[in-house]
Amino acid sequence: MTNLIEISNLSYRPDPFPPGKPDILQHIDLNIEAGEFIAIIGRNGSGKTTLIKHINGLLFPTKGKVSVAGLDTSKIENLPRLRALVGMVFQNPADQIVASTVEEDIAFGLENLNLPPEEIQRRVAEQIQLADLAAEAKRPPHLLSGGQIQRLALAGVLGRQPEVLLFDEPTSMLDPLTRNSFLDRICNLHKQGLTIIYITHHMEEAVLADRLVVLDQGKLVRDGKPDEIFREYNYLYEIGLETPEAAAFGRKFQEIGWAIPEDILTPEDLLKALPTHNNGSQLNNSLKSDREPGQVIIDVQDIYYTYLAGTPLAAKALRGASLQAAKRKIQGIAGTNGSGKSTLLQHLNGILRPSQGKVRIDNLAVEKPDTNLRDVVKKVGLVFQNPETQFFEIYVGDEIAFGPKQFELDNIRERVRKAMETVGLDFEAFKDRRLDTLSGGEKRKVALASTLVLDQEILLFDEPTAGMDPQSRDDLLRLFTQLISQGKTILIASHRLDELAEISAELSIMKSGKVLETSETGHLMFNQERLRESGLCAPLIVKIVQNLIENGWPLDPTKCLRADQLFDTLEGATT
Repeated sequence: MTNLIEISNLSYRPDPFPPGKPDILQHIDLNIEAGEFIAIIGRNGSGKTTLIKHINGLLFPTKGKVSVAGLDTSKIENLPRLRALVGMVFQNPADQIVASTVEEDIAFGLENLNLPPEEIQRRVAEQIQLADLAAEAKRPPHLLSGGQIQRLALAGVLGRQPEVLLFDEPTSMLDPLTRNSFLDRICNLHKQGLTIIYITHHMEEAVLADRLVVLDQGKLVRDGKPDEIFREYNYLYEIGLETPEAAAFGRKFQEIGWAIPEDILTPEDLLKALPTHNNGSQLNNSLKSDREPGQVIIDVQDIYYTYLAGTPLAAKALRGASLQAAKRKIQGIAGTNGSGKSTLLQHLNGILRPSQGKVRIDNLAVEKPDTNLRDVVKKVGLVFQNPETQFFEIYVGDEIAFGPKQFELDNIRERVRKAMETVGLDFEAFKDRRLDTLSGGEKRKVALASTLVLDQEILLFDEPTAGMDPQSRDDLLRLFTQLISQGKTILIASHRLDELAEISAELSIMKSGKVLETSETGHLMFNQERLRESGLCAPLIVKIVQNLIENGWPLDPTKCLRADQLFDTLEGATT
């Protein structure tokens, strides 16, 4: 087959860029055939997004050449044809939504192609149905859930009938069921012959590709089939990556002497390979909760909130939500897209105030109009789902210093330095970087540092690990544990039940604007009925433990929520 995309000796350096820093991309050579599914992986800042932006002409090479179907992407006259050939779903899909309603947004790109009105109407109707957005056709996009915005962005791209689709971390904000549905759609598009180029930090998604392209510090360091690349797990770890979770568990089982196949990459294959215990008996565990709430610092009682209340576009987000959180604990909040997690968090630091109900933060009645919100912000910090929405400045150092300046704190430079080092941003390397040159994961670190620098007692995080590479994610989870030891209280809204299982003491499950239940994390993780009711999926470690119990292994599930706990229990056991 002939190459559809040819990248030759590509180097890229933005202008302006700090002198002495290496190019963002360095001498990239890559050929992609028509119909291939390519996954691009690499740590934050490795150049992944910069690379694919050269394929659709959003960026031009500093050196080298990129061509798509014979079109030189650096030539202005080729851009109209190039944009018709190549469609892209951005890391934050809301960035590419431009119109005031769902159907108008899908039509926008088609109108730019000068298609006849009847053809535009036909394609819009088709894409609205395929994206399951018929009920939302007349609604403003900003009122959609994260999953709906993702589907809308893809619908707008597919309506133009491109031959190449570029995806930049498209599932980072999606709940597990929505994510699986989105991945099924991408795989079907690949089967239909489209060329897919897909950036991800989820190694479980990378397994779906025909080829993996690995970037590190702007260089292409590996290019091969997923099973070939993932065999080099030691090398991947050295450059800040990991293997699929099923493969990692498979190796750990092998290390304790279990006969698990070497080529395990998927959860399904791993679960099939788990052995039966030789005594064949099961531990009867009732999963009763021994929860001790502790000293309550957050008390939310029966709150309601409606976006655009009193208008035809009113959307109820909270419908009598109640929540309590104890001091010096990590509490997770889980739920599907649109369940109300983000809205609830924004009530806890006064960004939103309920139309009904009470929000008490320690001794502050947040719902009362005469409560000084400055006092609330001094006590409660929030890191948003999309970190760009909380940026005020142009440069990293100025952004992190913004809050301390508002509160007239002293020693601002040292406070900024400490906050940056805490989240893994080198002070000298990043303080003068423009925010718009950062990767998605790096922006999330800046948002985190901007909150930590204020030393607030309560910290709220909305999807904090989205867009982070594996090592950055692990570092952040360890940081959460350290912050608790320093006396902080942390609430985390997340789709990642595996992460919440690892670090949270308490877990709240939300659905349709209500908190269905709050209990010990272990109790809820193994409550299959409650997870199904909430539209959530149990993390892999829960599925493994459940499978082992069914196979006769005497395990207490609530004491095996982390990999180290499970393997400490299994160490030395025989099959």
